[in-house]
Amino acid sequence: MSFSSYSVPYAIDDRYKKKVAYFSMEFAIHQPLKIYSGGLGFLAGSHLRSAYDLRQNMIAVGILWKYGYYDQSRNQDQTLQVQWNEKIYSFLEDTGIKFQILIHDHPVWVKVWYLNPETFQSAPLFLLSTDCPENDYVSQTITHRLYDANVATKVAQFILLGIGGAKLIDELGFNPDVYHLNEAHGVSSVFYLYKKFGTVEEVKRRLVFTTHTPEEAGNEVHDMHLCEKMSYFNGLPIDEVRKITGLGDSEQFNHSLVALRFARLANGVSQLHGKVAQKMWGKYEGICPIIAITNAQNWRYWADKQLYRFADDHEDDRFEDRKRYLKKRAFDIIADQTGKLFNPDVLTVVWARRFAGYKRAELLTRNKERFEALMNNPKHPVQFVWAGKPYPVDYPAISDFNNLVHLSKSYKNMAVCVGYELSLSKRLKQAADIWLNNPRVPREASGTSGMTAAMNGAVNLSTNDGWIPEFINNGNNGFVVPEPDYHNMNVHDQDEYDLNCLYEMLEQHIIPLYYGQRDTWRQVAQNGMKDVRFQFDSSRMAHEYYEKLYGHL
Repeated sequence: MSFSSYSVPYAIDDRYKKKVAYFSMEFAIHQPLKIYSGGLGFLAGSHLRSAYDLRQNMIAVGILWKYGYYDQSRNQDQTLQVQWNEKIYSFLEDTGIKFQILIHDHPVWVKVWYLNPETFQSAPLFLLSTDCPENDYVSQTITHRLYDANVATKVAQFILLGIGGAKLIDELGFNPDVYHLNEAHGVSSVFYLYKKFGTVEEVKRRLVFTTHTPEEAGNEVHDMHLCEKMSYFNGLPIDEVRKITGLGDSEQFNHSLVALRFARLANGVSQLHGKVAQKMWGKYEGICPIIAITNAQNWRYWADKQLYRFADDHEDDRFEDRKRYLKKRAFDIIADQTGKLFNPDVLTVVWARRFAGYKRAELLTRNKERFEALMNNPKHPVQFVWAGKPYPVDYPAISDFNNLVHLSKSYKNMAVCVGYELSLSKRLKQAADIWLNNPRVPREASGTSGMTAAMNGAVNLSTNDGWIPEFINNGNNGFVVPEPDYHNMNVHDQDEYDLNCLYEMLEQHIIPLYYGQRDTWRQVAQNGMKDVRFQFDSSRMAHEYYEKLYGHL
């Protein structure tokens, strides 16, 4: 097929004619394509699936990571081991496109691969790679590891996504109406577009930005002179960069702040996050308006359709049988990994997501007496599963993971799994009766794993953060920790409060309900399934992007 005046290879719905180029550092499209780390990728993958379902005129640009994020394996004592294994994909097409960009004042060849929309039913995805024989070894390593720990390599990756991605769009002759940056990794594109269109205003007309980070410290900042040395500014003199970005004399280049100044409109990823982002960035001059478009996940990909059918047809016995089967099937994977054989008739609590400090993976284990009592209750037994990938050099998070592994050796009914990617994620959601989510409020911008858990008959138990305030009606379709005034609490007090609330809810409400009132329990699970079905399906989200973010040119 020809990639020289490229157009989306399926009939476009008239509502979505506007051409969009969507840039993201990671995409979780399907299990075999390992170019993602966590929530940002899961979100981008669902977005592309829904763009395909809705026949939107969108193409996506990402990076082909030779070693992926990393492969999560185990040491001899079952603790976490980080492995870097080369990935080979027969289903990606070679576009034949090759071009050069400058990185560190050095020409680097970029080779382009293509994921056909029909392969996994997703919008067209173009993947950039520097791993080609024309480049020296250092240049080849730019696309080796997603979120490389080396600062210079990471800046090079940002240049590749932004400048390389924008240049690819020109190579394709796609001429988008909108450039959409999913997080600020690709913001170097603004310097390419500034040179192309001539003014900041012309860039602004075309650029929109989605921010996922609800605290300033989490947004990427790099030394201004390092960026200049790395050719991040696409040949623009640093004085001109300071002027057009509004950064003035600052020695730091704040990627998100520059994105907010070059975009005509930005969005947070939940209603709560929209307000947090407005407050957080509001003190800076020259930023664009920030609206809220709540994240969502692709129902077609994630939901168990039989569970939905039995729920819709009020076939309670079949619904129970299906959920029991899904649990049993997932428990085979857990048994294979850990040697723990779980019982499908026992209440199963799952905590599974990216391991990061604020998500507090081990929160429930901090009260040893209560945890011991919970795990050893003969009348109302409980099973616990943990899974998730820490960032490979986040040693506190790795330590939390390993401590949970060691703790699990004392309990038959506690397991810690490795390899938390799309396939295991879906299976663990099917395994869960309770999907536990306990980030420190308000540090979770959105959090989407609970959406896909609800699509598989799991009941959410969560602190009131991210998307949860828009979803949970406590006791009706899930359970939420009542929110005190967290702003007047220190971290220790907040953790203590949430810990006590979670135990109280488990001991007093959730466990008795599961074992004593099955009809009510089933109703809570089905209410969650119903409430997540449309409001948190990414087709609603993809439509809102066109309507609210792309619409006003």
